[in-house]
Amino acid sequence: MENSPSAPPHAPAPEGRRGRVLVVDDDPTVAEVVVGYLHRAGYAVERAGDGPAALERFAAARPDLVVLDLMLPAMDGFEVCRRMRAHGPVPVIMLTARGDEEDRILGLETGADDYVTKPFSPRELVLRVESVLRRAGAGAPAPEEARPLSGAGLRLDPVARSASRDGAGLALTLREFDLLAFLLRHPGRAFGREELMREVWGWDFGDLSTVTVHIRRLRGKVEQDPARPRLIRTVWGVGYRLDLPGDGETAEAGEVTEATEVTDATQATEVTEVTEVAEVTEVTEVTEATQATDRTEGAARA
Repeated sequence: MENSPSAPPHAPAPEGRRGRVLVVDDDPTVAEVVVGYLHRAGYAVERAGDGPAALERFAAARPDLVVLDLMLPAMDGFEVCRRMRAHGPVPVIMLTARGDEEDRILGLETGADDYVTKPFSPRELVLRVESVLRRAGAGAPAPEEARPLSGAGLRLDPVARSASRDGAGLALTLREFDLLAFLLRHPGRAFGREELMREVWGWDFGDLSTVTVHIRRLRGKVEQDPARPRLIRTVWGVGYRLDLPGDGETAEAGEVTEATEVTDATQATEVTEVTEVAEVTEVTEVTEATQATDRTEGAARA
C-alpha cells in the first residue's frame, strides 16, 4: 500500500470535470490517499467516515460513483450499498481489508460493480473508477450498440438501460445489464471468462470469479429454472454461451453427435482390443500345441 500520494505521470485534469465520487472509509490515511489521487485525476470528491454519514451525503447530492469500504463502524458496507441502491442505480466499488472470497462474492451479489482488496495501488483504483464510470453510460452508445436487443422473451433497450422478460421488468445491475447485452449480441458463441472480463468489464486483469458470480446472478433473473439453465449455458473447458430458440437445439444436436462419435470410437477401440487379445491367445495356443507335438515326435524317435 502506498502511504502517500505521488504525482501522477500525466497532468491533472480540472477538478470535477470527470464526475463526482463519494469515498466512504473510516481509515483517514486510506481516505486521504484515495481522495488525493481522484482529485488529481479530475474528479470532485466527497468523504464520509461511516455509513450514516455516507447515506446523508448520498441523499444530499447523488454522486456518479461511490468508493465504499466494506468494514465500517455501526453499519457495514453491504448495508450501505443496499440502502443506496434502494434509491436507484449508482456504480459502487467496494474496498475490503480481507482477501476472503466470500466477502468479495457477497459484495458483488449485493450489487457492487467492482471491488479492490487492501492493500491496493491507488493508481489501480483510479483505473477501476474510470472503467466503471465508462461502463455506467457516460455518453450515448454507438449506433450498433443502441438498437434494442431481444430473444427468448428477453428484451433490452441499451439507451433506456431497461430490461424485461416476457413483459416483466428485470432488476439488473449495471454489469448484469452489460453482460446480458453482450451475450444477446453474440448468441450461440462461447466466450471464456477472460474474454468476458475484457469485453464487458473492460479489464485485462482481475479475479475471474467476478464473471462467475455475475453469470450466476444473471441466471437467477432470466432463467425459468436457474439450477437447469437453458439460456446461459456452461461450455465445459471454455466458458459460457447464450442459446436462443433454435440455437440450443443445434447445440444439443452437436453435443449428441460428438457424444455418438466418442461412443463409436470407444466401441471401435474395444473391438480392436478384443480382436488383438483373441489373436494373441490364438497364436499362443498354436505355439503351445506345436511345441507339444514336437516333444511327442521327439520322444517317439528316441
